[in-house]
Amino acid sequence: MAKARHQGSQATPLQSELARQILARIEKDDLQAGAPVRELALAQAFGVSRTPVRAALGVLEGLGYVRRTPGRGFVLAKKLNGAGRASARLPRSPFDELHAALMTDRARNRIPAEVSEAELMPRYGVSRGALRRVLMKLADDGLVRRQRGHGWRFVEALDSREAVTESYRFRMIVECAALREPGFAPDPAELHRLREAHLERLREGRDTDPRRWFETNRQFHETLTVWSGNRYLVEAVRRQNALRQLGEYSTFPRLSPERIAQSTREHIGILDALIAGDRDWAATLLHRHLDLTVRIYGGAGGEPTPPPQAAGSTGVKTPARRSIASAASRQRSSR
Repeated sequence: MAKARHQGSQATPLQSELARQILARIEKDDLQAGAPVRELALAQAFGVSRTPVRAALGVLEGLGYVRRTPGRGFVLAKKLNGAGRASARLPRSPFDELHAALMTDRARNRIPAEVSEAELMPRYGVSRGALRRVLMKLADDGLVRRQRGHGWRFVEALDSREAVTESYRFRMIVECAALREPGFAPDPAELHRLREAHLERLREGRDTDPRRWFETNRQFHETLTVWSGNRYLVEAVRRQNALRQLGEYSTFPRLSPERIAQSTREHIGILDALIAGDRDWAATLLHRHLDLTVRIYGGAGGEPTPPPQAAGSTGVKTPARRSIASAASRQRSSR
């Protein structure tokens, strides 16, 4: 174990970044122990040569996640119990630090919406190349847009109670409609993978990295909409995810551990309803989840919407509804 920690701590920033990407890819592909982890495929996916990928795999080998086998290259040594937990054993890179600093400073209005590379380089003490890599990542996430010359503009933030409330009301319409689309078709394996990712966030508790929590949250809302098969609903949800990311990056440190855990459990309840095949109930729970969240983020005040009853418009009481209704009843009785 001491050797593993030492090897992880000696990783270069590029190796740590690639190692995290490899772990996320392994989790996304749901690889089982013994499955090949191919250098060439990873190099092509991440746009780098095989040499840095091989070095990153060496770091993961030192941590016990992959192993070399004669004639096969690297294989997965054990099934991941959450890529986020595995990534936590890797040192945080300067790329991660700069990304976090930019997000936090913009969320707190320490830097303006429109900035230049010449202004940002001395502020953060980084080279143009390092700064541009982070800005390009933010652009990929839909958080900044390239201007003429070396200028960049952050997307507008949800920086008022009215804007936050309008955003969540819009999401109630769009996301709940997505679950009721005729072509809605969830992927069973992805459903269970999303559920496991949420359980991982619960196990991490307050120690979870904000970006891992945001990514799990984003994937939940976006994936449910993707399953609708409606490209326009998907585009709308992706746009909202980009708008809310900056604000929530600043809000996360002020959220109570209880609210973080509650929000995660609400997501799990929605996934359980979908696993049980009850889309109507899942849509009802999703509407309540968004309504409760806007009252917290938007400062709308008042009491949250009462918990939905065990039987919805279909009158069918699935196991998912019974278990969630029972939990809701216990929560009301404890108040």
